[in-house]
Amino acid sequence: MVETLLDATARVLTREGYDRASTNRIAATAGVSVGSLYQYFPNKEALVAALVARHNRQMLELLRDALKEVASFDLATAIGELVRAAVDAHLVDSALHRIFAEQVPRLGQLAKIDALQQETFLMVRAYLEERRAEISVPDLDSATAICVTAVEALTHEFVINRPEALDGDRDRFIGEVTRLIVGYLRPADGATPRVAAPRRRARTGGL
Repeated sequence: MVETLLDATARVLTREGYDRASTNRIAATAGVSVGSLYQYFPNKEALVAALVARHNRQMLELLRDALKEVASFDLATAIGELVRAAVDAHLVDSALHRIFAEQVPRLGQLAKIDALQQETFLMVRAYLEERRAEISVPDLDSATAICVTAVEALTHEFVINRPEALDGDRDRFIGEVTRLIVGYLRPADGATPRVAAPRRRARTGGL
């Protein structure tokens, strides 16, 4: 019953948006009475919170599976497949992704998103640690945060906000993001990236 109600919640949110969604509409979509719904969830907010939690579990499972699949791949190929997995995950239900992005802060579910991001960080960092000899960036914590944030932000922007840009050209997008990440982790010349020292401004007048 819980899964049926969560599936119905997802359909109603996608079809009508958060503000118009109601427990009555969700119950009707699930084919149960609203009284039956209240035996499992006290209100709409609790349903959405449970849906966010399920979504997070699914995203983490997809990442675990992808990391296992690429364990024996070379770094560039592995990163490409992980980027593809991120795109595929966002494409599973892009309308629901949009609603979560818009409504999660308002619903006070940021803690759940923070937990998802932390789990993602730990898994990706463990993978990069295993490939340490192939990576030129010295600080793995920063490297992990940059890679995870870049892939998530770019994937969300193109899949959720600019889907027309991916029409018929998803492989190109995956290739571009892959080159971005691999180029950061492993510069072409093999040298460790360095940040230039700030230039000293010439002193003029009374400055």
